Amino acid sequence: MSTTPDIAPAAAAAPTHPAAPADPAAATADDIGRLAGLGEAVAKARATKPAVIERGQAAGDALFLGDAPVTEATRRGLAALAARRHGAEALVRHHVEHGADERLLGEELPEDRALRAAVEHIELITVSPALAGREDLYRLVEAGWSTDAVVTLSQVAAFTAFQSRAVQGLRLLQGDAPTTEPAPARPTVGRGRTKSAARTAANGGDRPVEYTRELLSWTAWLPPVPVEELTPEQEDAFLGKTNGEYFRLLSRLPAVLKARTVLDAAIFATREGLPRAERELAAAATSKVTDCVYCASVHARKSAQLSKRPEDVDRLLAVTLDRDADWLPVATTPLAAGQDSRWAAIVEFSAALATTPVTATTTQVDRLRAEGLSDAELTDLVAAVAFFSWANRLMLSLGDPFWPGTAPTAP
Repeated sequence: MSTTPDIAPAAAAAPTHPAAPADPAAATADDIGRLAGLGEAVAKARATKPAVIERGQAAGDALFLGDAPVTEATRRGLAALAARRHGAEALVRHHVEHGADERLLGEELPEDRALRAAVEHIELITVSPALAGREDLYRLVEAGWSTDAVVTLSQVAAFTAFQSRAVQGLRLLQGDAPTTEPAPARPTVGRGRTKSAARTAANGGDRPVEYTRELLSWTAWLPPVPVEELTPEQEDAFLGKTNGEYFRLLSRLPAVLKARTVLDAAIFATREGLPRAERELAAAATSKVTDCVYCASVHARKSAQLSKRPEDVDRLLAVTLDRDADWLPVATTPLAAGQDSRWAAIVEFSAALATTPVTATTTQVDRLRAEGLSDAELTDLVAAVAFFSWANRLMLSLGDPFWPGTAPTAP
């Protein structure tokens, strides 16, 4: 049976690290900082957590420059396509300048069967990740993509969601409203679907369909690396986390997983920055927008434990969002209903930054500042939302949640 993949128990003490001197130059040397065009104040605030900067860049370098069963031109072309769906034109140009296959950005789908399947998959989990299912992964395999390649494609889409929100969120902190270019006119393969209400997960376990703070497990739709076949590099990529199906599946691209694992800890497991309960609140709000029951359960539970405000967290979980034909929320402000002014401001901004494309505003940033959030706390909030825009898409497109103890056989 899978164990909870992503986080240590919420009550565990966060590690402390000596505060590094804030170096604004370091905060603009990475792709995210450069594309955000940071000014001195936000750059200095961001530099208070140098590991977030370094590991975010390391993940991107591993994904786009490292060895992978998908060519670099294809990886960058698909990332540019995803960035266009997110409205992040600066990121589109970045990949084009670095050799993206621009044929993947056209209005017409590629004639090549494998590339067509990849484009459709990238667009599905960029726009409507909660509508992805096992059959979508099988379609990729039938088109000729290996399991390692499928993981690579999913990471490209999910990491681009992270980068897009990091760039646009940081620009908002400087008073720059997102500039949205028209997305491709064609519908994604998800349009018109509804989210699965199946009560049985892929492994036969009982599948949750409602939001909860209870502990859930997760099972993969494609084969994870068997425990006995894990290489030292793959095991090192977990960095002390469980060897459940989630991490063993992602370990098929170990350099990306290792950078991502350290980035997770750098954002969520440090004492510096935004109070941890509010980072977890942002992750839960993001997961509600993306409609990831598994991720919401983990981070709502942690936020409730750390804040001692379970009723307020449950109020967030209880909101049902109206959704359009692409399963995008019609409005996200209902998620903040009934919260005090600080939590309402955090939830509203987090949810709007999590939408595709981003709908967060500089007015929401002004409200957060009026609630007393510093630039360092605001950059932390952006990082939390960006990271879970990544995590949600992996969880939703690669497997199912299930209730612990209900799977007929252990994987």
